[in-house]
Amino acid sequence: MEFLLYFGDVFTPFNFMLLLIGTIGGLILGATPGLSPTMAVALLIPFTFKLEPAQGLILLGAAYTSTVAGGAVSAILLKIPGAPANIATTLDGHTMAQKGEGARALQLSFLASAVGGVFGVLLLIFLTPVLAQWALAFGPSHLFWLAILGVTVIGSLDGSSVVKGLLSGCIGLWLATIGFDDIMGAQRFIFHPSVSGGINVIPALIGLFAIPQVITMFAKGRARLDAEVLSVERHPISKAFGEVFSRTRALSIGTITGSVIGLIPGVGGQIAGLVAYDQSKKMSPERAKFGTGHPEGVIAAESANNAMVGPSLVPLLTLSIPGSPTAAVLLGGLLIHGIFPGSDLFDNHPQVAWTFINSMLVGQILMCIFGLYVAGLAARVAQVPNAVMAAVVLSLAVFGSYSVQNSMGDVYIMAALGTGMYFLERFGFSAAPLVLGLILGPIAEANFIQGSMIANATSSVGQYFFTGLLNLTLIAIVVASIVYSVWMELRHRRYVTKEDAVAKEEALS
Repeated sequence: MEFLLYFGDVFTPFNFMLLLIGTIGGLILGATPGLSPTMAVALLIPFTFKLEPAQGLILLGAAYTSTVAGGAVSAILLKIPGAPANIATTLDGHTMAQKGEGARALQLSFLASAVGGVFGVLLLIFLTPVLAQWALAFGPSHLFWLAILGVTVIGSLDGSSVVKGLLSGCIGLWLATIGFDDIMGAQRFIFHPSVSGGINVIPALIGLFAIPQVITMFAKGRARLDAEVLSVERHPISKAFGEVFSRTRALSIGTITGSVIGLIPGVGGQIAGLVAYDQSKKMSPERAKFGTGHPEGVIAAESANNAMVGPSLVPLLTLSIPGSPTAAVLLGGLLIHGIFPGSDLFDNHPQVAWTFINSMLVGQILMCIFGLYVAGLAARVAQVPNAVMAAVVLSLAVFGSYSVQNSMGDVYIMAALGTGMYFLERFGFSAAPLVLGLILGPIAEANFIQGSMIANATSSVGQYFFTGLLNLTLIAIVVASIVYSVWMELRHRRYVTKEDAVAKEEALS
């Protein structure tokens, strides 16, 4: 209970002011397409030079927490994920916004984020030593199978067809191979100088989600986004509270999935929301509603996104191993102040470590309060005319893509992928499986090559990848996920065929 000794340090006037600034600034940065949590934290690093170590970490931690949650704003209202972690939120959140339920979707997302975030930070507080040793058990073979598990999610992300979902995922996996192989240095599919460094996931994410929207909005002319959005439905916050806590299945699945995935070094939060969304969909009796504006999709995705924040810092604070790109930037923030994380961090610098962790716990609650406050106002974005909305979204897309590496090449990649996705959508393909393939490709490939090198030096490849309790457990989950997806698809087809037959009989009679 040592953390309670330093809990009051969070509420000193200057520390609490930094927490407020980091929270509000993070929400704004998170809602801006292209400004990922990693970039938001990196942008704030220079402002911590003159601060005390604990104060600097309070600012960075608050920005990290609220940026992850803030990405839901653009995901729901514009169908542009603020960060890769918010991809799954678009699947149901944007559909709810199109129905005039944008305020409701935002309220559910912030409340679910707060629940998941608080749970993740409590794990960080109470189980850090145990979780650190467990996280250390993951090697290249385990991370490879974890990436393959993510690939099995691809087929079920496209609600219209498993085959189209898998084809979209394959396109994403191919895009991930463009550029130079990080391990072997081989050149692959470099047909233009802009892709010599590979395809960065942020411009790709913006292009695949934003550009089809922009083209569609321009095609509609000066009409509004949809006839249903002429009025934004008011939604009481008290009702949102009841709804979130009544859907315990989606909330539990999202929180647990995000916590586990956030703990594993190198995986990051990109797949936490998607895996949680997929598992929630598979376990729900209302499976058919997912993708049509179902609140459980938003709750599962957003609770997972923030639940992974706390556990992702466990390897960093105890083993000096950044569990995610954002954790690596936070490591830089620690080193700047002469603090080296490790097993003795809590002994040598308890005030810094516990004040930082406590501020993240308080920050989750502040993020929820500010998010709920602006939800109703932000939802009115859906009433903006198409011509204005298209221009704003296109400007944000160009700005977000260019800001990643200050490169016009990223803007060209964003435009090319977005235009291609517009035509793919005309044939019923979805952007989410494609982006997931792009994210998982490098993880699976790098860990397979590393594992193969280790196996060739110590044992056979088959023995390295197919033995060990953790490997076998992950393989079993992969097989179960594939079998379940195929079974549910066949079951859905039989159900649709039966409904068609009944409709024909009724029509004939």
